[in-house]
Amino acid sequence: MTAPPTAAGASTATWHRLSPRMLLIHPVTELTRALPALAGVFFAGHAGGHGLITSLLVAVGVVALSVTRWFTTRLLVTDEQVQLRHGLLRRRTVATRRDRIRTVDVTAHVLHRALGLSRVVVGTGTSDRKNEARIVLDGLTVGAAEALRRELLHRSATAPAHPVGEAAATELARLHHRWIVLAPFTLSGVVTGLVVWGFVWRVQGESGVDLLHSGPLRSVGHGLDTLPTALAVLMVIAAVVVFVAVTSVVGYLLAFWNFRLMRHEDGTLQVTRGLLTTRATSIERRRLVGVEISRPLSLRAVGGARTLSVATGLRVGRGAEKGGEVLLPPAPVSASRSVAGQVLATGAEATGTGVTGSAVTATLHPHGRAATRRRYARALGGGVVLVVAAAVGWRTGGSFWAVPVALALLMASVPLAADRASSLGHAHVDGALVTRYGSLLRRRVVLADHAVIGWTVRATWFQRRVGVSTLTATTAAGRQSYRVVDVETPTGVALADGVTPGLLGPFLAAPSSARPTHPATAR
Repeated sequence: MTAPPTAAGASTATWHRLSPRMLLIHPVTELTRALPALAGVFFAGHAGGHGLITSLLVAVGVVALSVTRWFTTRLLVTDEQVQLRHGLLRRRTVATRRDRIRTVDVTAHVLHRALGLSRVVVGTGTSDRKNEARIVLDGLTVGAAEALRRELLHRSATAPAHPVGEAAATELARLHHRWIVLAPFTLSGVVTGLVVWGFVWRVQGESGVDLLHSGPLRSVGHGLDTLPTALAVLMVIAAVVVFVAVTSVVGYLLAFWNFRLMRHEDGTLQVTRGLLTTRATSIERRRLVGVEISRPLSLRAVGGARTLSVATGLRVGRGAEKGGEVLLPPAPVSASRSVAGQVLATGAEATGTGVTGSAVTATLHPHGRAATRRRYARALGGGVVLVVAAAVGWRTGGSFWAVPVALALLMASVPLAADRASSLGHAHVDGALVTRYGSLLRRRVVLADHAVIGWTVRATWFQRRVGVSTLTATTAAGRQSYRVVDVETPTGVALADGVTPGLLGPFLAAPSSARPTHPATAR
C-alpha cells in the first residue's frame, strides 16, 4: 500500500494490499525467529553428513511460507469499520468498529525504517487481553501509516486537521540525557539476562551442544575454580552488577531514545520514542482517565519514578519499556509529577471533569495504627518462621549458614515493614480517587471518579479482627482494578461513597448479622 486508505461507504470501498516491500522483510524476520530450530536441524543432520542440505531446505520452506503472508493479507477501511483479512489455509477476517478504536500504535524496526515502512496496531478496549481482536497492519508506508493514524483517531468534524510537526502540537516532555544515569536502577538488565539465558538454553536444547561446558564459558569456569571461594563469589557478583548496569543502560537507550510527549489540538496525546525501533503511540484525550506514578524500590532510592497513563484500550502489564501506557520514562520524581499533572489537566479538558494536577501531589490520609501493625506482623511473622525452620534444619543435620541468612532476612524485614506502612494512603481530591500502596514497587494512582464502575470490599478474618478492609476500585481502563489497602472500614465506605455516591452504601447497610462473610462486591 503506497497511499493511505480513504474511508468510504461500504458500497464503494475497496480492499488494499500492504506494501510489496514487505516481501523483503517477511523472509528475514521469519528466518531470524527460526534460527534455533535451524541450528538444531543442522547439528542433528551433521552426523549423517546432510546437516547443511537439510537446514537449507527448511530455510527455503520458511521463506516460502513467509512470502505467502503478503499475498493473503488485505485491508478495508470504511466509514463504519476497519477490516483485516489474512491467512492461507485458515482464512480469518478481523473487523473493528471505528467508534471502538482507542489507540493507534505506529512502530518501525530497523528493516522497516530502511525501506520506509511502518507497523500499525489498532487498539480497542479488548486489545490488551485478546490478541485475536487486534488489527495489526505490518507493512504500510510511512505516509500511509501517519494518514491512517489521523483518520482513525481524529474523527471529530470540528477538530483542526494539522499535520504532525506543525505548531498545533505542544511538547509536554522530552528525554534529558542526564536521566540516563537512572537506567541501572531500573534493573531491566535482570530481565535482559533472563532473556539471554533463555536463548542460550533453547539453542543448547535444539542443537544438543552443552554451551556452559565449552568455549569461553568453560574457560571462565576453570579460571574461577583456581581462585579462593570468597574471591570467586565477589568476582561473580561484580560481573553480574556490571552486566545488569550495562544492559539496563543499553535497554533504556533502545527503548526511550528521542522520547517526546506531544499534545495535539486535534484531541490526542502522542508519545514517540525508540533508537533502533521507533514507536509512536497516540491516545485520545477523552480516553485518558488517570495517571500512575510507579516507583520501584531501587529507582525510588535515587529519587526516580516512571509515569504511566490510565486509559482505555492500552496494553498494560508488559513492562514499562514495552507497554503503550508510558508517559515518561524513568526520570526524576519532580519531572514525573509535573508531566502527570499536565496530562491530567489535558484529560480534564477533553472530558469536562474537574480532575486537576493538584491530585498528583495532594496530601494523603494515612491508614492508621491497625494497618501499621499488620505490616509489621506480616513481615516479622514470616521472618520468625524462617529463623525457626533454619534452626530446626541445622539441629537435624542441615547447613549452619541457613541460620544467619534467616536472621539477616528477619532484620531486613523491620525497615521493609516500616516502608510498607508509610506507603499506605488515600484521598479524594478534585473529582479523583488517589491511592498509594506498595514497597518493592510503590504505586500512586490518580483515577477520575467517572471511570470507577464498581467496588470490591475484601475483609479477611484477620482484617475484621482489627477493623480494616481492602477496597478495590474496578474500571475499564489501565489495570482494570486499583486498591485501597487496609483502610479502616468506615473510612473506606465513606471514601467509596464520595467517589461513587450511593453505589456501595446499600450493600453494606444491612445489620451485621445479615451481612455476608465473603467479600462484598458492587457494580
